[in-house]
Formats: sequence, C-alpha cells, structure tokens
Amino acid sequence: MPLKDDLTFLETIARARAEAAEETMIQSATRFDAEQQIARGLGGQVIDGRAEFGFWVPELQDHRVPSGDIFLEVLRAEEPLDLTRAAQSIAFERAYIPVVRTEAHCFTAVDGMRAGTRDSIGDFYALTWRDSEGSWHRIFDPLASSLPFGAFAPAELYDLHAMQDARGDKAYWQSFAGSEPHKFGPAVNILQIHIPTATAGGTIAALTRQFERLAERVARDLPLDPADQIFMGYDSVQLLPVEPTTVYEKGPDFWDEDQGTDDQVTVSLLRPDTTNWGYDVVISGMAAVNPVLLETGRPDELVDLAAVLHNFPGGPKRLVFDVVYGHSDNQGLDALNSHFFAGPNMYGQNLDYQNPAVRAILLEMQRRKVDFGADGVRVDGAQDFKFWDPSEQVLKHDDAYLQSMADIVQEVAGTQYRPWFVFEDGRPWPDEDWELSSTYRSVIEQQRDDDVFQWGPLTFAHNTPFLYTFWLGKYWRIRECLSVGSNWISGTSNHDTLRRGTQVSPEMNINTRLGNTGMEILDKAYDNPAAHALTYVALPGVPMDFLNAMARGSWGFIRNQDDKYGVKVVAEEAISLKWQVDSYSYSIPGNFTRLKELGFETRADLARFCEFLPALVKVTEYDLDDIARLLNATDPKLAGPRYTPETLKEVARAWMDDMHEYCNVSLALSGLDPVQCAFTHALREFRNARPWLRDNYGPRDHFGYVEPLEGRTLFTSLRHGPDGEQVYSVIHMEGKPTSDIDPLRLDVPGLEGFGWECALRSPGIGSDYLSGPIVLHDSMSLVFTRKG
Repeated sequence: MPLKDDLTFLETIARARAEAAEETMIQSATRFDAEQQIARGLGGQVIDGRAEFGFWVPELQDHRVPSGDIFLEVLRAEEPLDLTRAAQSIAFERAYIPVVRTEAHCFTAVDGMRAGTRDSIGDFYALTWRDSEGSWHRIFDPLASSLPFGAFAPAELYDLHAMQDARGDKAYWQSFAGSEPHKFGPAVNILQIHIPTATAGGTIAALTRQFERLAERVARDLPLDPADQIFMGYDSVQLLPVEPTTVYEKGPDFWDEDQGTDDQVTVSLLRPDTTNWGYDVVISGMAAVNPVLLETGRPDELVDLAAVLHNFPGGPKRLVFDVVYGHSDNQGLDALNSHFFAGPNMYGQNLDYQNPAVRAILLEMQRRKVDFGADGVRVDGAQDFKFWDPSEQVLKHDDAYLQSMADIVQEVAGTQYRPWFVFEDGRPWPDEDWELSSTYRSVIEQQRDDDVFQWGPLTFAHNTPFLYTFWLGKYWRIRECLSVGSNWISGTSNHDTLRRGTQVSPEMNINTRLGNTGMEILDKAYDNPAAHALTYVALPGVPMDFLNAMARGSWGFIRNQDDKYGVKVVAEEAISLKWQVDSYSYSIPGNFTRLKELGFETRADLARFCEFLPALVKVTEYDLDDIARLLNATDPKLAGPRYTPETLKEVARAWMDDMHEYCNVSLALSGLDPVQCAFTHALREFRNARPWLRDNYGPRDHFGYVEPLEGRTLFTSLRHGPDGEQVYSVIHMEGKPTSDIDPLRLDVPGLEGFGWECALRSPGIGSDYLSGPIVLHDSMSLVFTRKG
C-alpha cells in the first residue's frame, strides 16, 4: 500500500487545535501567556496513538504563502534503516498531509504514522511549502524529539511517552512526589563531563556502561582502582551540552536527497560524526539529543544514563544538564526563521527574547529537555541574555527570562519538580574591566529562590593557577568566597579554565615547581592537591571538577565543522601544542595519524608549522592565499603538504580530529597516579561527610596566609561545624618550601589546645605523619580535625 493510502488526515482534530490556539490568543492576559500555552503543543507528538503537529511559522506570512501550498511532509523508509551504520542509501516513500493554518501557526493530525521507540525507527517529517514556481521548501521542526541526522534534516516522530514509561528510575522520582512540586537544592560536589572524550566509546551509552560497571563494583564492595576513583566521590554529574550542534560548513550533509518524486525520494545518509565541545548550538533541536552522542541513535540513552546515576548504590547521583540559550551559532540562521534572531554577536547571533513566541518556544525546549530526567540545570553565559531597550537606547540584561528558566516545573514519572539552577554569569563581561568589577552575584541577588547558584570567581573562565603569584593575587577573591561563596560553584578545573591554561605563553612567569615539562606543569596546575584541599576543605560553595583535568588528560577548543575560519581557529589553538603534546606522545603510532599522513611525521615538524601559522594569520589579516604562499617560501622548507588554501583547510581539519582523539580520557588512564587519585577521592568523601562546609564563614572561623611570605603562599583555614567539630587545614599553594614548621603551632586563633587528628595528607607526605614539625613543599597540604 502506498504511504499516502496508509495515512489519514484527521482534519477535525487539526481544526480543533487551530481553533484552540485562536481562542488562547484571544483570552490570555498577555501575548506571552498565550504563546506559552500554544508552545506546549508545538512539534511532533504522539497522543492517544495518533500523531499531532504544531509549528510556529511567521516566515510563511513573510513570504505570503497561501494555505493551500503548505503541507506536512511524511517520509517512511522502504527498507531497513540502521542508525549505527556510517553510510547508507535509503529509498523513502513520501506523502503530503494538509495542515490547518491560523495566523503564524500551522497544525495537523495524522493517523497511521509510525512513531520511533527504543526498538524501532519511526517516520520522518518536516513542514514543507511550495512557491509560485512550484519549488518546494522545508521547515524543520525546532521542537523535535529525535533528530537522527541532526538539526538540518527531517525529524523522526518519537514516542516520548513510551520512553518515559520504560525508564528505570521511576522509584527515585516517585520518592519526591508531593502536593507541591519538589524543589531540588544544591549538590555537594560536581563532576563535569564531556561525553565524547569521557570514555573510549565516546557516547552516552558508553558513559552509562562506565557508571553501571562502577555501580556493580560498589555493590560488591570491590576495591576501586585509580581509573574508578576519578569518577567517584561526586554526588552530581554535569554533562557538557548534549544538544545538536553545528554541521560541516561545506558538507558532506548527513541527509542528502536526489530530486525524487511526489511519492518517493532516495536519500544518502551519513551517521553524524562532528566533533564539538558542545557549546556551538543552532538552537533548533534543543529538545532533542545530539545524534553524535547516541551509540544506537535512540534518545533513550540519555534516560538510561539518568537511571543508572539515580539508582547508584550507596546513594543516588544527580544529573545536571548544561544548556546554551544565550546565543546561536550563525548556522542557526539556516535552521530557524529570522524572527528568532536579534542580530549578530561575538558567538554568532543574539536571540530575540522579547518576541513572545520565541521566548515561549525557548522555554518549552528547555522544559522538554530537562524532562529526560535532570535534577539540575547549569545555564551557560547568562550574562549574554540581553535585549535592546529602544526607549533608553541601551542593551539590558533579561533577568526576567533567567527567572522564567528557573521557574519551569518539570514532570518525570508523575512527579512534578523544579531543578536546582546554576548560572554562569560574569557580567559586565566582556567589558575590559570585568575581572575587577564582576560580583558574580548578579543573578543570585535577583532570583526568588535562595538556592540559586553562580559560577564563582575562581571558576569563571580566565584562571591560570600555574603562574607565580596567582594565588596571592586572587586573595581578595578568596576573601569574597569566605563571606558570600556559599552559593558559588568553586574549583579551578573546568572546560573553560583548562582550555585557557593551554593558551598561556610559556614565556610568562611559570611555576616550574609544578613539574619539569609543560605537560607536567599544566596537568598538576588543574589537578593540584593543594588547590583541591583549598576547594574541598577551606572554601564554601559547591566544588566542581572537570574529568579531563582529574585524569590529567588533554583538552582544547574542539570543533571540526569550520571551513571559512578553521585555519584561524587552529592558529589560535597552536600554542596548546607546547603544553599538551611532547615528542613521545606524538610518536605513538595511534596518535595524530591524520597530521602524520599530511607530512608532519614528528612533533618538531608540526611545532615549526605552528610557529609560523599564527604569525602569518595576523600579518596577512587571514588571507589564506598569502598564508599559503609565505609558508611555501620558508627556508628550510616546512614539513607538510604543498600549501594552498585547500590544503591549509585539510591541515586544520586533521588538527581538530587528531586533537579530539588525543583528548580522550581513556588515553590517560594508564598514567594515573594512585596516590593522587586516592587523595582527591578522600577529599571528596571528606566533603560529602560534612555538608556544612558549603556554608559561609562564621565569626569563629579563620582564613589567612602565613607571614612573612618568604617566597611562598601558605594558606591556613579553621572552620567550625554545627556539631562542634573543627576542621583545620594548612595548604602550600605555591613557592619555596617552608622551613621546619609545626602546623598545629602556627598563629591561628582557635587552634590552641589538644585533640587534633591528622585526617588527610597530600601526596608527598607519608601516612605515618601524625603531627609535629614538617617541611611543606609547593602543592602540599594537611587537614586536621578535632571533635567538639
């Protein structure tokens, strides 16, 4: 039976949807209220066995498209479609279903469509319209639930109800059920994870298997090796964004059609394989999961990860989503209608939060995504949510929108709840004086809930803890942490700070006591025993660690989709070679295979190229022809191909793909230091057992540094728990070794008396040390406790 005969247009239901939208627009208090209600029904949804669709399409009004030229296009594979294959050519049947239009919205309902599930692939769809010359144009669903081929391809109709009904953590959610929505409070600590580099598999399913394995070992009371410990001791896991990102600027497309007919089209399909750190979103498809991260192509993988975390033996681990709604990459202009955007910015495009429909759709995207089962939400770049106030002729922060984000009520397994919220907001960033003038409290002070968090000053972006005097130079910020840091995310290792560290010139005043090579220095800077002790014992707030830093793996700006500016991006990243890749690492046969094939046989070959490229990008003002000509003219000749604009782009793509593989945490596991991993794990368990350490300092608490400095920064901290316990730490942050000091005899108010026990010793201090004189070196720390 032809597809069109298998489908039935349910006109009565479609008209009822359109009439309900019209009535909502009439009776709602505000246009935004109306658009919020309508947005709940947008996208493709399975309702009582039928498929219902809603679209906000003001561009059809802009183009004056008659209603008779607008259809829902349905595509059904004529042969088995395998989402785990790299490439395939599939014939699809095609049918067109009428829609009912009301102003800027279109609705339709269809019987007979197949919805995707964990075990089956559903029909694909898009809204389509015909112009006066008979050409067809597609409008992709920005609220799609499943996008096996990315945001620039037809969506798959997906049965979210079946996915939710099958989730394995229903008991966890139902334990929070009540007469009012449950409100999640803050985490104790967070492990930040970039899924593609977190495991050898690089998918959500692979990460789920990692936590399943850990759960089984914990349940059986088996010992944890260092590769286990770097994942353990955290009560929350935060994923870098899992939304669809940009695609290859110059192709290949993941969905590429022949001309086809009204009834059939053949599509060349490629499994999405882009590499990205997650923040280059196009906004369209934010309610779906990035198909690059899905081993099976099924969004159920994200629910499975939530379930294994929530069911973890010994206590559930929370799941935190990192969402990006402060900007869109410029590719978003090809995925969404122009009404979504408010003009260019440093990342691509501003979003038009003042448009009621846009505002409502963005919030609905967020609601649907968090319903996968997140306990918390981290909002990227909250300082970027701005709008133009024409009356005052200034850009203003849209704090009301940020409040709306935090107000959304989610529902999972019948339980309504509101997640814990963390905002990254460094306003007035990017003003020149932002490091001096940012309070990191702008959102905290305006939100209604007292458990809203922001990234603190030691966490936000530009921190380089391997430069001499960093810690003393940041002392004024540390003092702020003591008094107002209880609602800050703390810690110096995250996806931003580690990347910034790789951009520092080795000619600066580097703390060479951290290691003998650039790699050793960078690794220890962001996995520093002293910094961890400061974060987990001395400072208030919620500590966060980045998995790649804890594994002492590599990291950088990972994005292989650029064509126009790909060479420029590599020129900016080239300095990271000095910090992250030595000759031995480069020589390993499995590393940097693409660059080696292009002629960079040794690290020295690549390093010489990387010395020339940034300078030439600058002096030529990024003229690829001139850059290629000058590279070819070097004497002695550079390694690599004969340079042309195209071969430069090949080198840039090879760099990104090779670096992405090199950053995989699995490559670092064999080099983990058991003593360091055991110490940081013990620190996390110490913090978990004392949740009061999150609180701001009280009148009896003390924090300071030992004077005179004598070439080193030695912090001391004394904190008092509600049960009378005292926690004392002495932390050597940087510089020369101390003289033979007795930590318990330093001039710290409240330290007097007996009863202190040594609870934690950093690497380099023997387990037989209990108290008494000791020489502390750079990065050493001691933690003592005394019962009240």
